[in-house]
Amino acid sequence: MTNPSAFHSYRVEHGIAEILMNHPPVNAMTVPWLDELLACFERAAADDAVRVVILGSTVPGRFCAGLDLKAFSEGDGETTRALLERLYTGFTDLQFRLGKPSIAAVNGTARGGGMTLAISCDMAVVERGASLGYPEIDVGVIPAIHFTHLHRIIGKHRAFDLLFTGRSFSAQEAFDIGLAARIVDDGTALQEARALAAVLAAKPPRILKMAREYFLSELDDGYRKGVKAAVENFCNVAATAESKAGIQAFVERQRKR
Repeated sequence: MTNPSAFHSYRVEHGIAEILMNHPPVNAMTVPWLDELLACFERAAADDAVRVVILGSTVPGRFCAGLDLKAFSEGDGETTRALLERLYTGFTDLQFRLGKPSIAAVNGTARGGGMTLAISCDMAVVERGASLGYPEIDVGVIPAIHFTHLHRIIGKHRAFDLLFTGRSFSAQEAFDIGLAARIVDDGTALQEARALAAVLAAKPPRILKMAREYFLSELDDGYRKGVKAAVENFCNVAATAESKAGIQAFVERQRKR
């Protein structure tokens, strides 16, 4: 079963739902893009035949670059809040109540909001040549949601390094610090995610659902409450003159390329 759409494709086979981002050149996020992505996950959550969900990309070498800063710069405070409520609150809540495991197949560059998507999944399979990073501060915003959880995964000092320097890092580093479940050869992330999904799909579905709920409940520790605060923190920073100037400068640099 397939369902091609403007920004994503949706396909179910052998109990595995594949949601593939398809918005070249970099799968940049807008409100309609996020609405469609959330609708795909809602569909998978509601389908009892789906045992596992894979999030991947059809764009070669690009998983997701995060927010479309051109659209972001042309919007207003309401646009900013709409984007963040979908990416932060909406996607987090959906993952929590998905009722089945989710796997990110990271086939290349993941930045900002793309990291949010990958890390919000239960596991991430990352290609060896992928480049990851949190460059938000460099363009005048903040990786607010990652302030909530990243230090819990990799520790305070390593989290501060990645979030505040904005440097890119490799799949190997992501694996070493616990941000990737598996590293695979370039061009094979989706294939490996499918193999991993098949293993999970073969488990007793009711037991798997209950076990995942218990696991996520233990991990939560106020995380979803923190996500709501992250929306406010991001919006507060984005409203500053310095933020607007930084985003506009980034957009102008992109136009000149």
